[in-house]
Amino acid sequence: MGIEVNNESGVVVDEPALVQLGRFVLDAMRVNPLAELSVVLVDANAMEALHKQWMDLPGPTDVMAFPMDASDGPLERFDPSAPPPTDEGLAEAMLGDVVLCPAVAAEQAGSAGHSVESELHLLCTHGILHLLAYDHGDADSEREMFELQAKILRDWVLRTGREPIHAPLPGTGGEVRDTPGNPPR
Repeated sequence: MGIEVNNESGVVVDEPALVQLGRFVLDAMRVNPLAELSVVLVDANAMEALHKQWMDLPGPTDVMAFPMDASDGPLERFDPSAPPPTDEGLAEAMLGDVVLCPAVAAEQAGSAGHSVESELHLLCTHGILHLLAYDHGDADSEREMFELQAKILRDWVLRTGREPIHAPLPGTGGEVRDTPGNPPR
């Protein structure tokens, strides 16, 4: 599996840990091990430009996901009416790009009660799930995505011995985190 990290943010981050996390998330989601993923870290100005261009929203955001546009790509496996995927063409599929903004992650980490690294791991996991066709546009989709995200992050912390990651609780629009005062429901 090829996971490439390109840090254009000017902030020092643990790039090998992001590669390990990406591999962990894709393995947890049973994505073909030969699939490729790109993680790009950008500064606030670059993220603001992407946010405006693609979402028509002002200011920088924390994470954006840009799936590759392939009609035979791995996203079809989430469509129950689609024929079962074959290994043909999937092995070398490029899932897409996850773009992270460490500056925004740093702002969020403090209020979340964990480190910037933990916030980046949360955001990277969130972006990968978006590449795999998960979304949080309605209450049911949000619950499904946030529960899966929290489970993957708990397993990641258990596997690696990293500090707890306070993920958004399902049903809160991402506004309430899993902290000692707000345990998972």
